[in-house]
Order: sequence, then structure tokens, then C-alpha cells
Amino acid sequence: MDTSSRRQISISQWRIDSREIRPISQQQLIAEIKGIHAGFVEVETECRKMVNDASSRSMLNNLQWQALAIMHITLIAKHHDFLLASQQSSASPALRFLPYKYSMPARMWLYGIYSFLELLYRHLPASFDHMLSFLYLAYTMLGYLSERVLASKHVWIEFMGDLGRYHMIIAEDSIDGDMWAEISRSRYLEASNISPITGRLYHRLAILAKQNMLQELHYYAKSLCVVEPFVATRESILKLFVFVNTQNDQRNYQLPAFDVAFIKVYNSLFTNNCTNRFDTILDGFLVLLDNQLGQVTRKFLEQGYQISISNSIAVLAFCSKENPVMKAIALFEANKSYAQSESTEDDSSHSMTLLRRAEKLSNSTLDIILQRVGDPNCLSYVHCTLVFIYRISNVSGAINLLAEAFPWPRLMIYLNTLLRSNINLDRIRADEFPWLPVLERGEMHPLPEDYAMRGLGFAESLYPKEWFLDDKREEEVKYHELRIMEEHRKERILWLACRICDAGSWIRFDSSRPGFTVDDN
Repeated sequence: MDTSSRRQISISQWRIDSREIRPISQQQLIAEIKGIHAGFVEVETECRKMVNDASSRSMLNNLQWQALAIMHITLIAKHHDFLLASQQSSASPALRFLPYKYSMPARMWLYGIYSFLELLYRHLPASFDHMLSFLYLAYTMLGYLSERVLASKHVWIEFMGDLGRYHMIIAEDSIDGDMWAEISRSRYLEASNISPITGRLYHRLAILAKQNMLQELHYYAKSLCVVEPFVATRESILKLFVFVNTQNDQRNYQLPAFDVAFIKVYNSLFTNNCTNRFDTILDGFLVLLDNQLGQVTRKFLEQGYQISISNSIAVLAFCSKENPVMKAIALFEANKSYAQSESTEDDSSHSMTLLRRAEKLSNSTLDIILQRVGDPNCLSYVHCTLVFIYRISNVSGAINLLAEAFPWPRLMIYLNTLLRSNINLDRIRADEFPWLPVLERGEMHPLPEDYAMRGLGFAESLYPKEWFLDDKREEEVKYHELRIMEEHRKERILWLACRICDAGSWIRFDSSRPGFTVDDN
């Protein structure tokens, strides 16, 4: 019997009953949940014992592998029953909270899936067929959970992404591996759009972006700066730096020069290495930037927002509490009525030195991009940068640290050029986020960089809640570029610029001309 046939039989044997559960009384429900809980604890204990016993053996026969698989699938099914029962409409809040009280999703992954997969992995290639069969079974059952236990939907989808990565490991050819890499990436994107503040998901996406170092760094940086950061990312970033330095030194194969130059700047910023050579390293990147803009053309729409977001996060020292801008924001959030005007940070301090280097990277990059007036491929970079400046402009202690060196005159010229487009002045001057006209035309599509910024503290309050909820497109399609997006970006950039004008006097908008101006001083 071939693997696919055995897999189909197994799935039909262990398919979770999808019939609706009939309503029962609260007392009956409590009794049922207690019974299910006792059952899954018993099965969980047996799974742990069986894996522990099997770990001490050098070989297992087919019957032993099948017994292990049946026990672990049974455990997943027990979890499913418990989760479904506790989330019934008749369940009390206390019953609904039980899965989280007992860490059910994490336990299901650890004892129902992960431990067995690791055992199977250690016995490859002998365990290949059993591992493949279990992966398909577990993936299918997690799919059921994602459709029926919606309170933890992003968790089940993340686990499906993790299973996709195991498929990649055991793939017999590159085509199969690439297919599962794409499936895994789609699952992580879907989970991140349900729970955009979870840094762990961006760490997973970074791991899958190994052939795109700009994207990899962007995801690593984001995973450290969302509301729920993933601290282990710091070690992963260091591995990226080591990889780039090693491959470049050994010249095993040619890495993109632009990507390497960008990663080297971040290596210096993140590790504080080569501090006496930072300006030289930065200059090497900036020299390549203008060429990159001319060579990759439309591809820079994606690279642009990835670089801009990474640069903004670098200005925040990857959201370090010691960063002067982060301190100013924290002080503002703690007491919003307090008007902080000047930073008390010593200009010669280590944290201030790092800030000035990151600021130089961000401003120098922006200065070059703003000179490419009329290049639509640069719009995403400018858009993301202004989102960051808009957030900072509302915190006086933070903007006072950054305003002096910011290229306001260059921005003014760029904005005035955009005004020559067919722009609705009433919309860019309005306080409300410019999205209602988009809704009216039936063209409500968040920009790709909207998704890229989603979950970050400096973009968190920018968007109306419905902006993302009503986008029903497939996950990968959400990052596709549409023709109308160029006009949306221009309008968004001008709207953000007007909001920055409202926050201070660094740049002004004269609606009578109309146009932007900057004081000579």
C-alpha cells in the first residue's frame, strides 16, 4: 500500500465528527467537560510516557510507530472535543476560559504534535512514511479546529504553518519543498493578519525569507517592535549577520551587493561593531541605493517599505527601553498631559550615539529617495516614513530629538510635486483617515505596506478598525500591487504631511496657494 492510500485511510478513520453539538443544560455541560478533561489528561500522560520510552530505543517497528500515531491523533481529538464543548453558546464565561486556564492550545501542540514529530525526525529516514502520514493527519485536524474553534483561530493557523515547515524539511525534491514553503508562509501571513501584534509570527516569516535578506531583516525587526515582541529574534538577527559576513568573505556564491551593504549597516547598528567605520559602511550602502532604484524599478515598491520600516525601527533601537525616543514616548504615554520639550539624555551617551547613527541612515536614505521626484516606485518608502514621523510628531519629547536633522526642505519639494496630481484638497486637509471615498467606489484595498506596518506601535492607531477587517482577499493577494494604488499612496502621503503640519511648525501647508512651505530657519 502506498503512502497516499494509507494516508487517506487514516484520515477517514480519524476524521473529527463535524455534526453540530446539540444544546444541553449548564450542569450537563459541566459534567461533559469534566469527563472530556479526565480523558485527555489520561491520553496526554500516556503519550508522554510512550514518547519517553521510544526515545531510548534505536529502532521502532511499524506496529510501534502506528501505536504512537494513533495515541497522538487520539490526543488531538480529545483536545478538539474539550475545546468545542467549552466554547458552546450555552457555556458560562468561566467554562469558556478553561482552555486558556489550562494552556490547552500549547499543550496540544507540545504533547499531541511536536514531541512525536521530533521523535519521528530523529529516526529519519526509516520513519519517513510514518512522519509524512502524521503530518497530513495533524494538518487536517488543525484545519478543522481553525474552522470550529474561532477564538484561537490564529493559533491553529500558526501551528499549520509550523507543520508546513516540517514538510519542507522532509520534502523529497525542491518543487515539493517550495510548495510547502509557500503554504507555510501563507498560513503565517493569515495568522499575523488575525493577530498582528504577535512578534513570534514575524520571526517565523523571517525564517522563510532566507532568499530575500531585505524581507528577512524587515520581519526580524518587526518581530521586536510589535506590541508583543519575540525576544528570541535578537539571536536570529545575529545569525543573519554572521551568514552575510561568512558567505561574502568565502565568496561561495554571489549575494546581492545592495542587500549585503544594507545588512552590514544593520550589523554595525545592532551589534555596535565597527563603530569607527560606521560612516564608511553607510556610504557604501547609499552609493548603491540610487543604482538600485534605477535597476529594480517596480520591485522597489516592496523593498522600499521594507527598508523604511526597518529604518524607523532602527531609530527606536529595535524598541529598546534605553532608546531616547522610546523613553520620550513612554513618558508621554504615562502622562499625556505632560508637555515634555527637551530630552534629558546626554548627547555623548551610548544610547544617543546609536540614535544619531540610525537617524543618519534613515534621513540619508530618505534624502536620496526624495530626489527621485516623479518616480512612483519610491512612494511606498515615503509613505511608511511619514507614518513614523506622524506618530513621533505628536510626542514633543520625541520629535524634538529628530526634527532638526530631518530633510524638511527636500520633503517640501517632493510634496509640492505630488500636489500637481489630481488630488482632492478637502480629503487631504480633513482629520479623518482618507478611506471613505475609496469605500464609495468599491475599491477598498489596504496598501501592501499597510499590512507590513500593521501591529507596529507607531502605526497602531492610524487605521480605522474596518480598514483590514473588510479585506476578504487571499493572504498573498493582499500584497499584490494594483494600478489604483499609486494614486492612493499620493493622497495618503499628502494627508499624512498635513497631519504633521497640524502637529508643529517644521513644515506648513498653505491651502490658499495650495502648497507646502518650510521656514528658512
